[in-house]
Amino acid sequence: MNLSSDNGSVKVEYRDSFTKAVTKNVVVIVLCISLQYINAGLIHTFRKHQIFYMNPRYILFFHLVVNDMIQVTTTVTLFVASYTLYKINVSMCSFYIVMAVVVTENTPLNLACMAVECYIAICMPLRHVQICTIRRTLVLIGLIWMTSLVSVLPDLLLTLATEPLDFFRSHVFCLRETVFRSPIILKKRDYTYIIYLVIVWLVIFYTYFRILFTAKTASKDARKARNTIVLHGFQLLLCMATYAEPLLKQALLHWFPRNYSDSLFACYIIVQILPRSISPIIYGVRDKTFRGYLKRYLLCRESTK
Repeated sequence: MNLSSDNGSVKVEYRDSFTKAVTKNVVVIVLCISLQYINAGLIHTFRKHQIFYMNPRYILFFHLVVNDMIQVTTTVTLFVASYTLYKINVSMCSFYIVMAVVVTENTPLNLACMAVECYIAICMPLRHVQICTIRRTLVLIGLIWMTSLVSVLPDLLLTLATEPLDFFRSHVFCLRETVFRSPIILKKRDYTYIIYLVIVWLVIFYTYFRILFTAKTASKDARKARNTIVLHGFQLLLCMATYAEPLLKQALLHWFPRNYSDSLFACYIIVQILPRSISPIIYGVRDKTFRGYLKRYLLCRESTK
């Protein structure tokens, strides 16, 4: 990956060879196209059948898939731009960074909401219809976006207030740290991530153990819901690496100074791409209702009937 790193007063440039740069970009683009194709099949399946968009569980899943598509498109665009353009305008970079941060923070919040819906469906089945309504689900999605926007918009506003106008006309290597440079922003980001992680993990653990106790004497659906939350937890665990990215970058630079760009590339695949491939597994493979329709659409076997 083409990037620059300031380490004290020494500025180190990390540039890949042409062959390595082409290989990395091809891998990322192929993964992106494959994942977006599968997600498009999920969205097409959702839109074609009323049974899905009248169910709060599938509505939350649909929002997660759309959010993942935006996130993958944004991060891959920045990845490719880091090789083709290297430095881009600060104003344009700010837009991409804000969008990437918002959709990235949406993911753990959405996973927590889906875990709560599973908990209500298994542990309070008689009240599920009253609690998990379509209207409340849409309001919940709106709150997810508002929470993520409230987290990142102060960074943008503070940067607009403190940075000179010429800074927004300049060109930089597009990273969150190079655009939102204030030390206050860095501290706020760390505290925000800690709060997010604590809340989301508490929700995941609470719902998992409640469903676990219910599943011991309950139906097969309860055990399946428990396994679904385990997958949500694994997906969340991968997403956590995004929150630890600043510390992770420093550690990689210290451990692998000669292969720093390769380490960051592997980190990008694991942190940004792999978690987005779990959503199709949870509902596209494990859910019988979705699986039948999705298989037909992905293999282009949709009948005229």
